[in-house]
Amino acid sequence: MDQFRLFPPQASTTSHEVDALFFALTLISLFFIAVIFLPIIFFSVKYRRGSPADRSNPRSGSFLIESGWTIGPIFLSLGLFAWGAVAYFRIERRPENAIDVEVVGRQWMWKLQHAEGKREINELHVPLNSTVAMTMTSQDVIHSFFIPAFRVKQDVVPGKYTGEWFKPTRTGEYHIFCAQYCGTQHSRMIGRVVVMEPAAYERWLKSGEPTESIVQTGERLFRDRGCSGCHAPNSQFHAPLLQGLYRNPVPLANGTMVTADDQYLRDSILQPGKQITAGYQNIMPSFAGHLSEEEIMQLIAYLKYIGNQPPPSQE
Repeated sequence: MDQFRLFPPQASTTSHEVDALFFALTLISLFFIAVIFLPIIFFSVKYRRGSPADRSNPRSGSFLIESGWTIGPIFLSLGLFAWGAVAYFRIERRPENAIDVEVVGRQWMWKLQHAEGKREINELHVPLNSTVAMTMTSQDVIHSFFIPAFRVKQDVVPGKYTGEWFKPTRTGEYHIFCAQYCGTQHSRMIGRVVVMEPAAYERWLKSGEPTESIVQTGERLFRDRGCSGCHAPNSQFHAPLLQGLYRNPVPLANGTMVTADDQYLRDSILQPGKQITAGYQNIMPSFAGHLSEEEIMQLIAYLKYIGNQPPPSQE
């Protein structure tokens, strides 16, 4: 992992596509540098002061050349834009059925937790040829989760969830860097991704002391923090039901609609008065300062689990 390389190894499904675009842009840049600067150097030498070069009958211009260096770069730029846009949207679109990992950045470490409950600090163990999707947030300042060998990088922002995914294609150990200056020890915010064979990954996942899954931890928090007293189907309080909620539209009191995604659930926990559901009063207390970032993620994992279940019958 620590061997010096001019370019990191290509160890994910996206690395070849990113590198192809990078080298294409580099070659095109070198081409235009040659086209522009080599003639400048040539003419500077040929027509220097005192040279015997013929300066009579200078050309007045060429319509073909003028139109060529205008139309050609336009189509070239549009082609590069389309290529980059297709690659960007493919990389940003999270695949289905991915392995979920929760990531919290803080000065100066990465705290990670697998859906099965396994926790890591500055390390991420993943299976070979499996898609891994990360939901990330920061506890303090802006960080950036960067894995050069996978050609993926994403800002990790406080108060907001960002996502990143990759599919490793080679076993081994690969660097994790913070690519955003985050304080005096930014350069030491380094970790590693360990890509393992699937069987070895399953053994690692089951090693150590038994742990409860993120959903189980979130369910316990849901009860211990009193959420079930208002949001349970048989609750005596008039509060929105959470079954069948996730990724569905929610009508708000101001007449607008919002989708119940991860950010909506987070805001509803920490800023319950921000988006009031139509037909309900603003009576929920804020849990800001009472839950850690890890606990918020665990609670949201449980809300997503019950939010994917059908709502209870109204009969």
